[in-house]
Formats: sequence, structure tokens, C-alpha cells
Amino acid sequence: MVVIEHLGHSAFRLKGSQIVYIDPYKLTAPQPPADIVLITHSHSDHCSPTDLAVVCTSRTVVFAPPDCSDTFKQINLPLEHRPVEPGRKYEYAGVKIRTIPAYNTNKKFHPRAKNWVGYFVEMDGESFYHCGDSDVIPEMKDLRPDYALLPVSGIYVMTAEEAAEACAMIHPLKGAIPMHFGVVAGTKADAERFLKLISKEKPQK
Repeated sequence: MVVIEHLGHSAFRLKGSQIVYIDPYKLTAPQPPADIVLITHSHSDHCSPTDLAVVCTSRTVVFAPPDCSDTFKQINLPLEHRPVEPGRKYEYAGVKIRTIPAYNTNKKFHPRAKNWVGYFVEMDGESFYHCGDSDVIPEMKDLRPDYALLPVSGIYVMTAEEAAEACAMIHPLKGAIPMHFGVVAGTKADAERFLKLISKEKPQK
């Protein structure tokens, strides 16, 4: 069984046969060392050299869009950077990784042309979809992970109401976890509103 830990903002740790971090940010040392790090895009609250230095070792493999490479040069470690692009499949140490596009549809902060991503991760028989900084997009339809990790703050990403709409499209089989609140934008109230909205939906089979 994989343990999901929300570390604040959009940062998560998946602990199973491998330790996988997604968008580590504002972490305090020490942390369990990462086998894999997944970076959704190059904004500093998602691709943070300070936080990568906390979790990475010389054996960590980092999957990230190509425009994150300048950030990695700031870390005094020989990181293995595997560039990603939307709509591709990757695999490392038994962990299957699929990149889903992540972009804004009604704001300018995350243009589709940047080729930034969300991640669909499969490990130890469970699946997780971290949608990155995104609005509701058609690529989310019927992904059906076990768990969906969705931003709820508005301003740069989806609002709680839009995240509930996205959740209805994605159909997570076991649950959804709100993210992207309490640091850069949004509050705990946004997360609570999202959870209340999705609790009213009928479970998907």
C-alpha cells in the first residue's frame, strides 16, 4: 500500500516500493531521500532548488520539463534529469509515469504552449493523478486514478468549484485531495469547500 503525504502547497510524497516526491516546496530538513522526483513546471513554487537539495541524492532521478534544467544547475548534485513532454509514458524502477497536459484556459499564467505537465503515477498497484497547475481541461476526462490531487485556490489555477467539476470528469476511484492553497494563494476554506462539493457527488464505479 502506498502512503500519500501532502507536504503543503502542491508538494506530495508517495511512499511505497519507491519514494516519489512531486513538486517539493518549503520542506524542512531532513526528509526521506527521494528515489524519484516529478516536477510539473518551472515556476519556483514547484521547481525549487532549495527543496530539491533537501530531498535529492546523487541517485535521485528527476522527471521534469526541459525548461527546469537551469534550476537544476543551482544544485550541487549530479542530478539525472529526464526531460518530459505532455502525452508521453515513462518508467523507472517499476514506477509507471504518464504525462498529462497542464494549462490554463481562462488565464495567462500557464499557457499550453509551455508544454508543462501533470503526472499519472502507477506504483505498487495504486494510481495517482497530480494535475499540476491547471484549469479544467478535456485531457482529464475519464482518467480514473485511485486518487486525484487537484488545486483549489483559484487565481492561478482552478477554484474549488472548478476542481469539483474536474473531479467529476476524472472519476477518481478512491478519493481526491485538494492542493495549492495556504502558501501562494488560497486558504484552508477553499480546500474545505472543495471537499464538501465532491462529497455530494455520487461515487463512480
